[in-house]
Amino acid sequence: MKPLVVIVMGVSGCGKSTIAGLVAERLHWDLLEGDELHPKANVEKMSHGIPLDDNDRRPWLEAISRWIDGRIQSGHPALVTCSSLKRSYRDILRGESEKGVVAFAHLSGSRELLMERMKARKGHFMPPSLLDSQLATLEPLQPDETGIVIDIGEIPTEEADQVIDRFHLA
Repeated sequence: MKPLVVIVMGVSGCGKSTIAGLVAERLHWDLLEGDELHPKANVEKMSHGIPLDDNDRRPWLEAISRWIDGRIQSGHPALVTCSSLKRSYRDILRGESEKGVVAFAHLSGSRELLMERMKARKGHFMPPSLLDSQLATLEPLQPDETGIVIDIGEIPTEEADQVIDRFHLA
């Protein structure tokens, strides 16, 4: 069974937007940039170098989950970018729907590469100073979670190809 919604996950700087954008373009799937649903207070907090806690993240994750449920109910495949750092967050994102599959593509790389990418970004609300807190929070996908791990550092088109090939989407 093909996943109806693929969440491209990982810490800041791993390339979620780039890879999800490439996959969505190739497959003609809808794409939600999860960061667009962050409440203003969350963006302000992160902009000031303050990590979010579970209470900050919950309304954001629930908003993304509602969007995912809508896509599943409509039968339209989609991609979402969302850090999805903890298993408990991924559980919220998966929701209760039994009509579709929510799968995760975890983009993973070294701290050094991630930091290099974050420092090179301009105009993003997430400062490089929060990378270590994200890495400390990150829980790898568990064996009972539908997902794959993609090592970053390749050409983005190759990483997008891996997502498509490994989920058998094309």
